[in-house]
Amino acid sequence: MPNISERGVNMPASPIRKLVPLANKAKERGIKVYHLNIGQPDLPTPQVALDAMRAIDRTVLEYSPSDGIRSYREKLVGYYAKFNIHVSADDIIITTGGSEAVFFSFMACLDPGDEIIVPEPAYANYMAFAISCGAVIKTIPSSIDEGFALPSLEKFEALITPRTKAILICNPNNPTGYLYTQKEMDQIRDIVKKYDLFLFSDEVYREFCYTGAPYISAFHLKGIENNVVLVDSVSKRYSECGIRIGALITKNEMVRENVMKWCQARLSPPLIGQIMAEASLDTPDEYMLEVYNEYVERRKFLIDGLNRIPGCYSPIPMGAFYTVAKLPVDDSDKFCAWCLEEFEYEGQTVMLAPASGFYTTPGLGKNEVRIAYVLKKEDLAKALLVLRKALEAYPGRVL
Repeated sequence: MPNISERGVNMPASPIRKLVPLANKAKERGIKVYHLNIGQPDLPTPQVALDAMRAIDRTVLEYSPSDGIRSYREKLVGYYAKFNIHVSADDIIITTGGSEAVFFSFMACLDPGDEIIVPEPAYANYMAFAISCGAVIKTIPSSIDEGFALPSLEKFEALITPRTKAILICNPNNPTGYLYTQKEMDQIRDIVKKYDLFLFSDEVYREFCYTGAPYISAFHLKGIENNVVLVDSVSKRYSECGIRIGALITKNEMVRENVMKWCQARLSPPLIGQIMAEASLDTPDEYMLEVYNEYVERRKFLIDGLNRIPGCYSPIPMGAFYTVAKLPVDDSDKFCAWCLEEFEYEGQTVMLAPASGFYTTPGLGKNEVRIAYVLKKEDLAKALLVLRKALEAYPGRVL
């Protein structure tokens, strides 16, 4: 039998989805599983999007343009302008989810062996996409004890080599919920400018910033306009994960031309998803405010509850709808699996994402988990109780 590829062997398993078989078996045993492991919002998709889907009256569901439907891209220009991000429709390429935007960014800008500097913990699929294109992720650890603030300029510069090609950030951050400050973004700008690097900026959570500090986009940074490649998605802000519509935005014409080759190779982004995403831009402000306020309430409820559990600690996330929490356990991978395989409290258990999968530095995240507060407060209360009971019963508890 022929060997499979080394690339496939080296591809990391998703820390978010790898425990799904264990969760399914728990459900088959009749156990209620509280899913805190994945950023799938439980809030309703905007009605304007659902109405647009139901109103589709076409005799042919044709290919869309490889760079996306023009009317949608033109409408996005107005959406970004609300955030002081000034782009043209030609700067925007529609992708099959934000994940494809990351992948196409890497494929268009990086050669095998090129290096990307990424603060960690980081979204695990960044590593997977880097492996796919032969690039090398160089990570700089941030610390839960410092609230996952950006590492110092000196730590960035210590990693720069002749093969360094880019810096990648997620702002607000997945998995930590950290929101970069103006000072931190200026620090990133200075490094990008000094070494003439690409700046890949994943900004899919821009609607969810919970502090008085402003959201700073990579497009707000002066002097590196042609270095920036912005990644976006409708999945989180409109609770539309399943329609798979994202965007890659850059003013760099050479990057766009290169990205378009990959777009043409995969033919087109989803037609029906784009119809719904375009309609979603007419979502009433009231919807967005209700969603925002709901996440603010959930955030407070979850963080207060976590920090009341003996041995647990979570900093207050300033954006997105995740937090990374430290637990009193020997190994979070073992603990998360144990919760699904061996534990239940009154017919219930919790599913968490082990944080080790969001790090590449060996040993980091071993006693941390990522928690997504995508459940209503009543379910969060039950999940927190179950987590407390699980930690009390876990054989590998660290006092």
